[in-house]
Amino acid sequence: MSAHGLADRIGRIVSDALHLEVPSADVDLFETGVLDSLAFVELLLQLEREFGVSVTLDDLEVDNFRSIERIARFVEARTIETPLRLVHATHTAHAAGAAS
Repeated sequence: MSAHGLADRIGRIVSDALHLEVPSADVDLFETGVLDSLAFVELLLQLEREFGVSVTLDDLEVDNFRSIERIARFVEARTIETPLRLVHATHTAHAAGAAS
């Protein structure tokens, strides 16, 4: 899915699940007060539910979540990395099993 398509889906999540209005995909969600700490935590939960994206403490860079566009890029990067991690983990586990 393209970053634009992801941005649309994330915008709907923010609107429907968080009941927040975002004027455009490039608006700074923190500076405008759209996202507070509780809404941010709910957003992370919704991203995990919708896209299977887990956000670690290392990922909690505020700049990744400043706007719908940045969130879309973050999700896109994580959904591309996840299959690679799974393939690597499966290969490693298989190789370890074959070595024993």
